[in-house]
Amino acid sequence: MVLSYEFSIGSVRVKEKNLLSLADYEQMLNFKSKSELLRFLKDKGYGEGETLDEILDSNREKMWRYIKSTAPDFSIFDPFFLQNDNHNLKTVLKGLMYEKDYTDLIIAPYTIKPEEMKKAIENKKFSVLPEWLAPSAEEAYQLLAQTRDARLSDAVLDRAVLEKMNVESKKSKSDFLTRYFNTVIFYANIKIALRAARLKPSKQFLDIALCDCERFDKDMVITKTLMGNEVLLKYLEKVDAYDCQKAIKHYTEKSEELEKFVDNKLMALAKQECKLTSEGAEPLFGYYTGCEYERKAIHMIASGIVTQTPPEQIRERLRDIYG
Repeated sequence: MVLSYEFSIGSVRVKEKNLLSLADYEQMLNFKSKSELLRFLKDKGYGEGETLDEILDSNREKMWRYIKSTAPDFSIFDPFFLQNDNHNLKTVLKGLMYEKDYTDLIIAPYTIKPEEMKKAIENKKFSVLPEWLAPSAEEAYQLLAQTRDARLSDAVLDRAVLEKMNVESKKSKSDFLTRYFNTVIFYANIKIALRAARLKPSKQFLDIALCDCERFDKDMVITKTLMGNEVLLKYLEKVDAYDCQKAIKHYTEKSEELEKFVDNKLMALAKQECKLTSEGAEPLFGYYTGCEYERKAIHMIASGIVTQTPPEQIRERLRDIYG
């Protein structure tokens, strides 16, 4: 059957109704044991398995099967898969370098087969990898082999993937993807700078780690970061791009609030651009975003149950939902 976006939009609107509701989250927050949570998820048909990880993995596989069967062009999701490619390459590289088994750590879907990564690293022939990744993969390998500096090696790969996300999102001609990944890349840079400012970084590290992106002054951020955390914060408090002023206000009040602010900003964008539109691929992107944030929320609730964290504290950490 030849799929169309008219068909996929009608289908995904029905599927959205199966996402967890606020009432579901409130019920989960009141569970006293992890077994109660697992039973609830299985009764809801959320996923199969005996452990939380198995249920969540099952749910993710089910989501991708559905999207693949519904999307007229599955490659439109490639910008999201790049994060998995990045994780997998780091995992394969360190597994081979330190002679540790990594097979259970591979994440799917991906755009590059882990076998190709393994072949490139073992044979030191990085040209078998995609052109956008090959130079960075070789540089990351050399850094890890010569200096054992995993942080710098990771930074090389992180920047390559962020740059590729930027290219792919623009190539998609989707306003949502462009705005979504501009936001992701901007705040990836901000988080790198904030962490680095507390650790007295070298200019070399910042040059490697930070990625050029729209409305981000890389040279200025490097200058301010090298001057220390207080100077960097004063600068960022005046940056209005992507609501940075609000983000830094949250960060200075409570550092972990930055992650929540960014997640909620991305969710608001998905609800604005995807939930209210009736054409193109955006409704599928919105459904995917809703599913991903749903699993993140379940992880937070499960962790809170294990640590016996009061429900009101867990509730404060939860992000906005797509529903």
